[in-house]
Amino acid sequence: MKKPLFIVLSGDGINCERETAFALNFSGAETKIIHVNDLLAAPESLKTADGFAIPGGFSFGDELGSGQILALKIRHKLGDSFFKMVAAKKPVIGICNGFQVLVKLGLLPYPDAKERILALAANEQGSFINRWVSLNVNKQSVCQWTQGLDKATLDLPIRHGEGRIAFAKGTEEAHYSDLQQRGLIPLTYTEDVNGSYGRIAALTDPSGAVLGLMPHPEAFMFGETFKTPSAEAAGTRGDGALIFKNMLRIMKGEENSNERRFG
Repeated sequence: MKKPLFIVLSGDGINCERETAFALNFSGAETKIIHVNDLLAAPESLKTADGFAIPGGFSFGDELGSGQILALKIRHKLGDSFFKMVAAKKPVIGICNGFQVLVKLGLLPYPDAKERILALAANEQGSFINRWVSLNVNKQSVCQWTQGLDKATLDLPIRHGEGRIAFAKGTEEAHYSDLQQRGLIPLTYTEDVNGSYGRIAALTDPSGAVLGLMPHPEAFMFGETFKTPSAEAAGTRGDGALIFKNMLRIMKGEENSNERRFG
């Protein structure tokens, strides 16, 4: 069977494209790293792709806000080519800065909404965070990237300055309840790490094909790279690998497997 092809965006401050491409390759995909300027010059490249990844980093130096300029370029230069891919329910993942881009594009959480209901604001601490976190997996979420995961919690690293989910004042609980009821919150922090409302760490769209998350799954592909490596972890997949493998399994129509060892 032909491997699904993912386009992995690079350039202009994105700095995790190689790790993200490796994670997808390792999980069974073919990848093509494309500089944002090359993609904007040839948007027809998206027609051959089965998925799209916006890695983490500091796109355009986060001028005008994290992910803002890249979101504007995608909206106004890629336009229909990109949104047709989303409408076709092809998998899209935005990690950290990529999550910020997806929110500012209006794809998360409601792509048909007339206006954005939330933002990724500065961490409550007012500083950059670089640490490992534990995440609750919402088994009721419609997110295809996390559906069927056999673990109740995942451990992944975070590194961001603007990752706090914030709603307009006075609308918080109504919007949060709606997101919960629709299954659009696939991952939450097990503890408050940055002031994110409801400890939200990730969002998906109603199709479940688009995932935006602040933690970096591409940074924990192997048990040996856990924050506290152990002999028992040798030869196991890291929790990040479970997310990528899960989506590739769905794309290939394979049976679910709880096996975490390589092979």
